[in-house]
Amino acid sequence: MNFKPSQIPDVLIIQPKVFEDERGFFFESYQQERFAAAGLPFDFVQDNHSRSKQGVLRGLHYQIRQSQGKLVRVVAGEIFDVAVDLRRSSPTFGQWMGINLSAQNKTMLWIPPGFAHGFYVLSEWAELLYKATDYYAPQWERTVLWNDPVLNIQWPIESGPVVSQKDATGVQFSQAELFD
Repeated sequence: MNFKPSQIPDVLIIQPKVFEDERGFFFESYQQERFAAAGLPFDFVQDNHSRSKQGVLRGLHYQIRQSQGKLVRVVAGEIFDVAVDLRRSSPTFGQWMGINLSAQNKTMLWIPPGFAHGFYVLSEWAELLYKATDYYAPQWERTVLWNDPVLNIQWPIESGPVVSQKDATGVQFSQAELFD
């Protein structure tokens, strides 16, 4: 596995070593010793599977307590995946990074605790699998508006995205509960 820092160094782009031939392919999507050696000695406690149609935008979600680190990968289709640093003490506080993740490129993204996460579906359908370092706790879940003018995320959207009521009524970044 190749672990490469993104423009926000704590968010890692992970490229697995893929063994491919005429029969198909194989790769390790997670290997505890390799992750620990890369500085990610986290235990994962929950696996999530999400399926969304083209034009759906989910996020920007985080948990203010029981903050979750997430290891995200796409197993069908393609998305534009975004992480936003919500840690006030971080030199990259308030910055975002985005990357295309797809079943074809097999790239994974490590989003540490203290970040908001969201994605936009580029293909007809997309399915994501992601591991989380803490349990889902709806009482601590928060949502920052996906189109917050301060964050100014450059989503690759051609027309209005499909968003849930929760995502449409998220708070502006300036009003969000943040991490120290």
